[in-house]
Amino acid sequence: MEPTTGLILRRITQTDLSVSAHKLATLILDGIAWKEGYNGLSRGTAAFTLSVLAEKMGVSRQYLTVLLSELEASELHLKRQKTNGKFAPWLFRFSAFDEEEKTHNLVSGEGDISLSRDNNNKTMFSGLIEVTANSNVFQTCWANLIKAAKTALPCWYVDTQVIWDRFLAFNRARGNGRVPAGFLLGFMRRWRTAPGTAPRSEPTPAPKRVVDPNERELLDQIQGAPIANRQFHASDLCSIIGQAAYEARVLDVTRRFGCQRFSATLAVHGRAVLAGEISR
Repeated sequence: MEPTTGLILRRITQTDLSVSAHKLATLILDGIAWKEGYNGLSRGTAAFTLSVLAEKMGVSRQYLTVLLSELEASELHLKRQKTNGKFAPWLFRFSAFDEEEKTHNLVSGEGDISLSRDNNNKTMFSGLIEVTANSNVFQTCWANLIKAAKTALPCWYVDTQVIWDRFLAFNRARGNGRVPAGFLLGFMRRWRTAPGTAPRSEPTPAPKRVVDPNERELLDQIQGAPIANRQFHASDLCSIIGQAAYEARVLDVTRRFGCQRFSATLAVHGRAVLAGEISR
């Protein structure tokens, strides 16, 4: 069956994750596009910058990376990529559901009333745009659609009014008086900086979050062990010190830093690598 909000949410709650990773997965789910072209994204994809996710989670960028790695290694198989340049948002999707969709040929019936079929959960560029319309985009019905759609497009950093003015000028120069609304989305997807246009100044970065010393110490220990090889590290370390001693170390880190078992396990492996007990 095709994935829906409810299906993915149930899978998130059933997956063995830390509390913070559960929260992060839910935030990503909240931004997922359920219709092709929603916010300029393909179906099943969400777009966020890492700074926005870190702010929503209330954690540092370093710890956010740990949580993202946990989701990537989990049964949800979170995948992320960046396609629109260095400063563009990351694109996220739970690839586990891509594989499931390929193994099913079922299509949702017309009686499906899941969130993925609600009109208010989609950004729809439908109807016609009068090119001679009011030049103030915020006095039209298109402002919110432009603002929502641009987040994952090449024009993500451009002011909504600037996009609207450029779109009107583009069509007026070609003698178009009325165009389909889909032209606006296509125009945004093919955005290019106009010749001679001064580059948009970068916004002033937000003050850096002060990292708690305990969190910093935990992150330093975690960095000693690659996340992808944690099962091999656990096996190697258990064969050296024994299962009971291994569990005691994990419990000690959990109590000391107040973290979840996933983070504590990585910290134990990092300590062991630094101590020469196991190899990186």
